[in-house]
Amino acid sequence: MDGKAKTIVWFRRDLRIEDNPALAAAARDGCVFPVFIWCPKEEGQFYPGRVSRWWLKQSLIQLELSLRSLGAKLVLIKAQSTLEALLECIGAAGATKVVYNHLYDPVSLVRDHDIKQKLGELGISVQSYNGELLYEPWEVYGDDGHAFTTFDAFWDKCVHMQNEPASQLPPWRLDLCAGSVDGRSIDELGLEDESEKSSNALLGRGWSPGWSNADKALTEFVENHLCDYSKDRLRVAGNSTSLLSPHLHFGELSVRKVFHLVRMKHLLWSKEGNHDQEESANLFLRAIGLREYSRYLCFNFPFTHERSLLSTLKFFPWHADQSHFKAWRQGRTGYPLVDAGMRELWATGWIHNRIRVIVSSFFVKFLLLPWQWGMKYFWDTLLDADLESDILGWQYISGSLPDGHELERLDSPEVQGFKFDPEGEYVRHWLPELARMPAEWIHHPWDAPISVLKASGVELGLNYPKPIVDIDVARDRLIEAIFTMRGKEATARATNFNGTDEVVFDNSETSEIVGNPKAILKEKLPCPTSSSHDQRVPSLQNSKNVILNRKRPMPAEDKQPLRDNVHNCNHNGATSKTDDDLRSTAESSSTKKQTTSSRTSFSVPQAVSLPLKVKPFPECESSGPVEEEIDTEETSRENS
Repeated sequence: MDGKAKTIVWFRRDLRIEDNPALAAAARDGCVFPVFIWCPKEEGQFYPGRVSRWWLKQSLIQLELSLRSLGAKLVLIKAQSTLEALLECIGAAGATKVVYNHLYDPVSLVRDHDIKQKLGELGISVQSYNGELLYEPWEVYGDDGHAFTTFDAFWDKCVHMQNEPASQLPPWRLDLCAGSVDGRSIDELGLEDESEKSSNALLGRGWSPGWSNADKALTEFVENHLCDYSKDRLRVAGNSTSLLSPHLHFGELSVRKVFHLVRMKHLLWSKEGNHDQEESANLFLRAIGLREYSRYLCFNFPFTHERSLLSTLKFFPWHADQSHFKAWRQGRTGYPLVDAGMRELWATGWIHNRIRVIVSSFFVKFLLLPWQWGMKYFWDTLLDADLESDILGWQYISGSLPDGHELERLDSPEVQGFKFDPEGEYVRHWLPELARMPAEWIHHPWDAPISVLKASGVELGLNYPKPIVDIDVARDRLIEAIFTMRGKEATARATNFNGTDEVVFDNSETSEIVGNPKAILKEKLPCPTSSSHDQRVPSLQNSKNVILNRKRPMPAEDKQPLRDNVHNCNHNGATSKTDDDLRSTAESSSTKKQTTSSRTSFSVPQAVSLPLKVKPFPECESSGPVEEEIDTEETSRENS
């Protein structure tokens, strides 16, 4: 074993043996030292919520068992600094290389970039791999070199890529490096507090974390449920979607494997002329594409966890109303479908994709609350909390994307209720106070006759709240806010007439854009960390260039592009302004003041306990999409 390379395999959100490029590369080269480092301090404001940490704990337990069966063991470390923990492992094992699989959220981009630089300076080889996506974000650009800002253009480019995503065979045996560090047991990591264990025990009734269980869930879905996905996915009650999103978030499933299995079904059904099943497979592939797109946006626009992609939204007069935020969290808005969704989320850590769209749309359009608050609450409470997908979903709903919901669009929860829960089964399950309401009135009890309310045991304002805001009032407030936003936008445009600022544009449309900045990937001098697989660093080339806002047609006086400040980036040197720009957008706002240009910034309130007596996690009731926080094809046609 002395002549073999010794490699630290740094596990993060790639908790699987199969198709794990970093693990496979290390196993080919020699002996391995697998490690998982839990560093709560570095998580900052994106410290995982209770149910997400429960899943992580269970997944690590199964990964440890799998590694032991192959001849290795997983070292668990709780540290104040990931870099110091890695250096300790390198010293203990006598390793000369560190390998890991890429992550694309803004916090991880900064941390990984810093760690790679510092290890490289110490002469430690660092190589990273794509274990998360079909294609790396820097592989998918338009013919002019610009990053895509609409999903359809991005996904069309992906499906026509020439190189086929390749999977890695799992190692059949691992050689373990000698050496030991002060590791922790799974309980000593502190992923689960004593006070949380009773609630978490209910989660095990409906979910089976771990990569081998994920593989079984994938097989079950593809073989038995994919064929009906196109119609089942719209039902908000019961198991109507794949249930794969938490498995994908923690890297228990290879997205390449998912993609290939579904595409094979798509080709088969297409050949057989089975159009309904072909459509199901196609919709599911688009769901995978949305997950890819969420990473793509976070890489190319690493500020999107803090501010909107379209800069016009920085002028929107959000209402930072804590009482409305609390009512939304507690499921006390007076709109039954919204309240049912929020109570299910608190009780189970899960809600159907359609319900996610409805509750988030209500949050932004009815209550005018800043979308960043909702995104953070989803992060704190969802079992499949995924920062990139949450960013995409909330930006889409808030009208912050070129192909997102129109800001003017106001969907009625009442109409949505009759469309997706026509008999009221879902509402009755999660709102027991409305259990006896007839289906005719269950989605708008405020209109029900007094006799119906009395027979149903409903006292509006007492055992069930009246609507927090009337829909007509909400519509008027939204229109007024949009007018205010456009007025401020026009003022800013006049002030910045010379133009040094940036907003995004839809480069999928063919038009001449003069001086449009391209996404420049920072190049580095050859060093021990260089590899064709390595993660790259996003940047922007020229602060004087302009990206046009092409979201949707506007009145003639509003057609000039609004401009927003961008950083001028220097691509030379280890401590270039690229590093500062990337760090400024990704560091936790709880430890560093935001440096992104925004007229108004919001701090996200801390989550509070929900004083509701709700039903426990229903056995096998969970349902949801494959990392799909938005449904562009369906929602673009809905105008209720």
